[in-house]
Amino acid sequence: MAISDTLDERGYDKTTVSSIGSRAHVSKSDFYRHFDSKDECFLAAYDDAVERLREEVVAACSGRGDWVDGVCAGIATLLAWLAREPGCANLMLVEGLRAGPQVYDRFLMCVQGFVPYLRDGAPQGGAGGRAPAATAEAVVGGVASLLGRRVLAGETEQLERFFPDFAEFALTPYLGAAEARRIISNR
Repeated sequence: MAISDTLDERGYDKTTVSSIGSRAHVSKSDFYRHFDSKDECFLAAYDDAVERLREEVVAACSGRGDWVDGVCAGIATLLAWLAREPGCANLMLVEGLRAGPQVYDRFLMCVQGFVPYLRDGAPQGGAGGRAPAATAEAVVGGVASLLGRRVLAGETEQLERFFPDFAEFALTPYLGAAEARRIISNR
């Protein structure tokens, strides 16, 4: 996508309709036939990237007989997709948070949309007892925050190497640190 590549190179503030059009090989007038503004183009690209990511993560989680396997498959797919799509990773996790309140609201909805996939089927109590109701939301938000920091640090294409950290982070509140570490070390 022209906008995600341009954002990745220039950042949101320095991305212009002309730079997007140049990257997409379309004139400004052609751009304005499809979008009223850079912001509208950005929102369309953001929504498209989120939906494509969601489809892959949900597909990876689906059909897993075991909650742990589903969580690990979802995280592995998330990291692989973002590493494969660095422009989209930047669009969703860095520039999306700079683009204003309308995109930030979408970001929050996206994060919230992944919560049921972590929460549903989660163990009801591990070594430390039942996890608080807000645990899944905190874990998903924490993963998003950590991913954003990695993308901002220029580590997008190496995200898959962080699988053990992210998986342990997601499993620990439900299984306890020792059990989460044991599971991850056996993968």
